Amino acid sequence: MKKDIKSLSLDELKSELIEMGEKPFKAGQIYLWLHKHNVDSFDEMTNISKDLRSNLEKNYDIYTCTIEKKLVSVYDDTVKYLFRLNDGELIESVVMKYKYGYTICVSSQVGCRMGCNFCASGIAGFIRNLTPSEILSQIYVAQKDLSVRISHIVMMGVGEPLDNFDNVIKFLRMISDENGLNIGMRNISLSTCGVVSGIYKLMEEKLQLTLSISLHAPNDEIRSRTMPVNNKWNIDELLSACRDYIKETNRRISFEYAMISGVNDSDACAKELASRLKGMLCHVNLIPVNSVKERDYRKSNKERIVSFIKILEKNGINATVRRTLGSDINASCGQLRRGEK
Repeated sequence: MKKDIKSLSLDELKSELIEMGEKPFKAGQIYLWLHKHNVDSFDEMTNISKDLRSNLEKNYDIYTCTIEKKLVSVYDDTVKYLFRLNDGELIESVVMKYKYGYTICVSSQVGCRMGCNFCASGIAGFIRNLTPSEILSQIYVAQKDLSVRISHIVMMGVGEPLDNFDNVIKFLRMISDENGLNIGMRNISLSTCGVVSGIYKLMEEKLQLTLSISLHAPNDEIRSRTMPVNNKWNIDELLSACRDYIKETNRRISFEYAMISGVNDSDACAKELASRLKGMLCHVNLIPVNSVKERDYRKSNKERIVSFIKILEKNGINATVRRTLGSDINASCGQLRRGEK
């Protein structure tokens, strides 16, 4: 079986070439072709000898993804991609245009096993983890298709990144490598629904990315009802891990909070949330929940959101309401993929 060459780090690629009897400096040339020039075939590597290209073709595959469907918002130029992988599975990515440049939201798994019941991503269940090359390819293909430079990444697409820990860490190191796209860690956000063991493992990596926690509730009763992960790690355990993470990394944590009408958006919920987060280096990002046809949840109205944010700010909690992008193209996670299944 051929190896996935795009998932190899530069050091791993050097070792592979030495085993093949080649000079290790050639690994740098190949790596640049794969990760800066984003080639899809070995024939495109014009400064590599024909013999080496032939040898690479025999032993390796260049995994990428192809555009199955592309939707462009008429409101804000947000672009949603449905990508088909080499094995036929489908994943989603979204490219958003901001004043500072382009941000891509990437998927880390095919499907999701976390089962948050207001999210479309896990309705069809979990299929498999994505490899580093498959996460990288979402960015490479989007850049090439749009002829833009993507400068920021959010790992908030389909899947739980900390449930695919090793592949995600390798992806993060490769995407920030100066020999690749060289996107700085401070321009990358990773979102977790609250996998506490993964938060501690991530803390040990000492990466300067932004950690986002999908909190979505101020107490265990509401959170366990909407997010099964809370039955394994409750809010106290999660917030304790967050405090440890902040202390170790000195990085502010962002708490994502989907505003669901009649579920978690009362003044009492706002006061309880503020009490739990008091004194923490954090920011709360309020998100009007996306409507999912299989669920009964509806987003909070504007008045409720304004009241909620005022209570947080009055209690010293920094909070904002996330700008909604791509509303006309179902830019929230999982919806496009489900439509094609």
